[in-house]
Amino acid sequence: MASSPTTAATPSSLTSRLRPFDFGGAVVGIRFLGANAAFVLGEGDIVLAGESETRVTAHKGSVLSVSGDARRVLTGGDDGRVVATRGDGSVETLFEQKGRWIDHVAAAPDGSFAYSHGKTAYFQPAKGVVKSVEVPSTVGGLAFAPKGTRLAIAHYGGASLWFPNAVAKPQILEWKGSHRGVIWHPEARFVVTTMQEPALHGWRLPDGQHMRMSGYPSRVRTMEFTPGGRFLATSGSTEAILWPFASKEGPMGKQPTMLAPRDVRVSAVATHPKEEVVAVGYEDGLALMVRIADGAEILVRAPAGAPVSALAWRADGGALAIGAEDGKAGLLVL
Repeated sequence: MASSPTTAATPSSLTSRLRPFDFGGAVVGIRFLGANAAFVLGEGDIVLAGESETRVTAHKGSVLSVSGDARRVLTGGDDGRVVATRGDGSVETLFEQKGRWIDHVAAAPDGSFAYSHGKTAYFQPAKGVVKSVEVPSTVGGLAFAPKGTRLAIAHYGGASLWFPNAVAKPQILEWKGSHRGVIWHPEARFVVTTMQEPALHGWRLPDGQHMRMSGYPSRVRTMEFTPGGRFLATSGSTEAILWPFASKEGPMGKQPTMLAPRDVRVSAVATHPKEEVVAVGYEDGLALMVRIADGAEILVRAPAGAPVSALAWRADGGALAIGAEDGKAGLLVL
């Protein structure tokens, strides 16, 4: 991997403006619902934090997956339920099957959603009957295409692209190994998966060309595209690794950009919704905002012991929420 851009020796700091929280349980995901940050806790509660704090119980058990849209947070749990939590604190069970674990959930822009247990993925349209498809092995991840209802399903041996409303069987993108998380490029030209091994794999959809992105010291657990899809920011190394996706060819033959190098591994990343800025969280609890163009850093959260487990920007880019494995968290309004 390429050398890092020059960064400031002493980054400026916004730590004094970070509103701290201690939720008493690991933060496994964050979504913004309007001005409120929804902190999803691993043991089933969701805390809506804005001008005030509201704590609701979404699951009687562990939360296994988190997704959402502008109106609701979707969670899947080991209690066999898919739950929608809205900004007013209301909680609705969208699906329930006792004895099943809902391993993954994904929200689509039109109000439809997907979920999985075992080898079966389900699609629930905003109006209509649920549909399902079985893939070759346990589902590793779900992601909707930016427009429409095409669903990417990661599994052992690759990923399946499924049109729930079509009669045709899913298109299978093959690559050996166990595929976990999955993401679409904003222009739907590429699909990328995280692997069980410390690597990413991608497919260039117009021609099926493979793209292998390796060199990580540990498994990549979070990845997000920057606005317009110029870069794919990832965790898994001692700096944020950003793969270039601006060209039609994708990242093959190009070096990634490396930002905010430290002697501690990056545990989470989140890309700003409007600017080429990345929030980077580390295994010692530190969090930075980093500008891609020149590597300039702003300290948001000082090291606090437990790894940063979740990061999220408000839709307008005016706030950043941070959560850690020990239940401590923060909300920064810019």
